Amino acid sequence: EVQLVESGGGLVQAGGSLRLSCAASGFTSDDYAIGWFRQAPGKEREGVSCISTRDDNTYYADSVKGRFTISRDNAKNTVYLQMNSLKREDTAVYYCATSCSVSAPSAYWGQGTQVTVSL
Repeated sequence: EVQLVESGGGLVQAGGSLRLSCAASGFTSDDYAIGWFRQAPGKEREGVSCISTRDDNTYYADSVKGRFTISRDNAKNTVYLQMNSLKREDTAVYYCATSCSVSAPSAYWGQGTQVTVSL
């Protein structure tokens, strides 16, 4: 059974850092591109970052470029999202998925982890 489990969310002050983890089971994490997405209250889910299979090409939304870094540890079957210089507008539930597209019909999704950035 394919599963993705996010962890590492929490409450942090603006300017602080968090590292989110997306642990994969039922497949190896380099079988799929892995994307990070977020959804703030009242807003649509949006793509944040993505890492491709095997060649590890990365993508970042303009809003997080230079602040967030995505990486993959194949030995741990885990993809990370290091988030630095956090802003209030980064507050959202963060999800990982086996796709770089929020609308991919056959992607697997994790349950999400809450990130709250306070002033």
